[in-house]
Amino acid sequence: MQKDKVAVIGSGSWATAIVKILLNNLEKVNWWIREPEIISHLKKFNHNPQYLSSVQFDTGRIEISENINATIENSQIIILCLPAVFLHDTMRKTDPGLLNKKIVVSAIKGIVPDSNMIVGDYLKNHYGLSFDNIAIVTGPSHAEEVALEKLTYLTVASPNKTVAKEVASFFNCRYIKTSLSDDILGTEYVPVLKNVVAIASGICNVLGYGDNFQAVLISNAIKEIKIFLDAVSQLRRDIYDSVYLGDLLVTCYSQFSRNRMFGNMIGKGHSVKFAKYEMKMVAEGYYAVKTIQQINRERDLDMVITEAVYNILYEEKSPPEEVEKLSEKLR
Repeated sequence: MQKDKVAVIGSGSWATAIVKILLNNLEKVNWWIREPEIISHLKKFNHNPQYLSSVQFDTGRIEISENINATIENSQIIILCLPAVFLHDTMRKTDPGLLNKKIVVSAIKGIVPDSNMIVGDYLKNHYGLSFDNIAIVTGPSHAEEVALEKLTYLTVASPNKTVAKEVASFFNCRYIKTSLSDDILGTEYVPVLKNVVAIASGICNVLGYGDNFQAVLISNAIKEIKIFLDAVSQLRRDIYDSVYLGDLLVTCYSQFSRNRMFGNMIGKGHSVKFAKYEMKMVAEGYYAVKTIQQINRERDLDMVITEAVYNILYEEKSPPEEVEKLSEKLR
C-alpha cells in the first residue's frame, strides 16, 4: 500500500476529524466532498465551514475534489465516512470497477437503508469486495474531542491482519491510540446498536429518569447487545472491551452524542420529522432501529430497549408510556 494514496469520502464532522488525524502521518490526503461551496470555502479559508470549523488545514497537502471517481481512482485506500443513509446514493455514482484491488475502510456507524445491511456486507454484496480488503474503524470516539486533540482510542478491525495494521498506522499519533481486531461484524453492529440505546437514553433523560435509572438502562443494554452479537456471529469476543462497552457508554452519556440529542427531542414531544430537521445532522439510530427490530423478530430475540425505541419512533407510541413499560422489564 502507498501511504500517499489515501482518500476520505465525506465532509461531515467525523470525515473532517479523520482528515486531521491522517495529516499527522501522511504527506497528502485525497478528500472527496460533494458540496462545491464547502470545497471553495476550504480552499480559501482552510477550514470546513459547516463541521469542526475550528480545525485549520494546510490545504496544500489535501487534494480536494467533487469528482468521486477521480478521487477513488487516484487512491489505494478509500475511507468511507458519511452517513449510512447517503452511502448507496453516493456510491452508485461511481464506477464499480474502481474499487477492485482497493482497500476500503468503513468509518460509518449505521445500517444502509433499503438493503438493511451493515457497510461491510453492503460492500461485499454490491461490489464483490472480499472481507480481506475491508476494514472497520470505530470508537469510542466523538469527532469534537478528536478536533480538540483529546486522547482517543480507536479499533481497526479486519480479518486481514496486514490490512488492519497498515490502516492503524495511518491513525496512530500523539492523541490517537489504536487496537486491532478480527471481529468485523461485532465492530460494525455495536455502533449501530449503541445508537439505538442512546436514543432511549435521551428520551429517558428528558422524561426525568435520573442517573440511577440510566445506569440500569446501560447495564441492560450491554446484555442486549451481547444477545444480538451472539445470534449473528459466533466469533468469541469480550463484550466489555472498550470497542463495545466503551462505545456504548460514550454515546449514551456524551454531550456530543447526536443520537442522545435526537432522543432528547423525541422525549420532549417533538415529532421525528421535526427532530430530524432541527438537528441538521443524521441520527443513525433512527434508521438502524427499524432493521434491528426486524432482525430481532426474525431470530426471536428478546431486546426490550430496541422494541421500546422502535415503538416510539415508528409506531408513534407515547414516550412516557413506553418508557414506563420498559422500566418494568429492566433488572
